[in-house]
Amino acid sequence: MILAIDIGNSNVVVGCIDSKQTYFVERVSTNVNLTVLEYAITIKNILELYHINPKGLEGAIISSVVPPISNTVKLSVEKIIGKPCLLVGPGIKTGLNIVMDNPATVGSDLVVTAVAGIKEYQAPFVVIDMGTATTISCVDRHHNYIGGAIMPGIRVSLESLAQKAAQLYTISLETPKHVIGKNTIECMRSGIVLGSASMLDGMIDRFAEELGEIPTVIATGGLSKAIIPHCRHEIIYDDSLLLKGLWIIYAKNQ
Repeated sequence: MILAIDIGNSNVVVGCIDSKQTYFVERVSTNVNLTVLEYAITIKNILELYHINPKGLEGAIISSVVPPISNTVKLSVEKIIGKPCLLVGPGIKTGLNIVMDNPATVGSDLVVTAVAGIKEYQAPFVVIDMGTATTISCVDRHHNYIGGAIMPGIRVSLESLAQKAAQLYTISLETPKHVIGKNTIECMRSGIVLGSASMLDGMIDRFAEELGEIPTVIATGGLSKAIIPHCRHEIIYDDSLLLKGLWIIYAKNQ
């Protein structure tokens, strides 16, 4: 069993995984001000919650899109498990062929989910990850990572509405009763929840058109659960996709 961590702009995803199963997936807020010790305490407390002895872990691996705290979290992990921790980046073998203008600019989280998708699902496929940004990644039938799309995330959109429109405010992501809202809150929920679902449906259609075939569609990320049920396309929700990819990359580098 290893400790797998994905550092995102809003959340740090922490989990334990091996070749057989994912033992847990938890999220804590990303905080660039925490010290090595503070992150170590947070991660150790999560492990203790699941009765996992940090010293008994085989190793650890991290992917990160927040460079200022990548090394901080890496050092905190090494402090609590007493073993080296891998960081996805230059020099790490992933086995993924990236067909992009500049492969080095592809986020490590996108690489990791693509690696997991190749092992777990039928290609071609797209991966929808709904976090601070909503990203759609595409892998073709030959297992090449060929690109994707990036859109503002749901929370970012809500916060922007609340900040820029004087009569609007932040709301919870509950399912609206109707598409045609009868009050401000219902109108916003319709726009955010059903509007986001419609956007994903439309993008999936366009991806399929450009691929020339219908792709498998996988969704991950903490906010996906609120949106995916309202999509009209068949979408597989896999909350452990990132951790599965980290396990595969960890194994490739041993």
